[in-house]
Amino acid sequence: MKIRESELPGIGQKFEIITRNDEKLVIVIHDDGRRELYHFDNEHEDVISSITLNDQESRQMASIIGGMVYKPQALETIEMSLGDLVIEWFKVEPGSKAINQTIGSIDIRSNYNVTVIAHSKKGKKQLNNPGPDSIIEIGDTLVISGERKDIRNLIRELLTDERSD
Repeated sequence: MKIRESELPGIGQKFEIITRNDEKLVIVIHDDGRRELYHFDNEHEDVISSITLNDQESRQMASIIGGMVYKPQALETIEMSLGDLVIEWFKVEPGSKAINQTIGSIDIRSNYNVTVIAHSKKGKKQLNNPGPDSIIEIGDTLVISGERKDIRNLIRELLTDERSD
């Protein structure tokens, strides 16, 4: 995640955040305590949503996001364990090696001992039990199953941006 901070004289502070998944969020903290949050489109040009919070609302939201209200069971990912079998949901990151490749060309099952049990395309219907011709794109969510170490290898080698580590 990249964060750029700048002072807004007479207004407050501005924080521009680019997430690991290349999503842009701008937070403006006004001197009077108000916070404005702006979420941008994929090109980082146009605001697609915004929200304004007062100081109390901002602090309540910060405690929720920071895990003070609820601490998730799996800190890094959503996962469910069935003995040695793990089922995990993972969003394909920009810059990963799997982008624009098919499940079959990567041969995920043979090379990683992992099965893709569902493939959710951004803004489209989820494909349950996707075939070998299913193309992996940025922002797709793969539901994968296998042993934890095998899933970690697949994620590290193919689904994350190798430049960000």
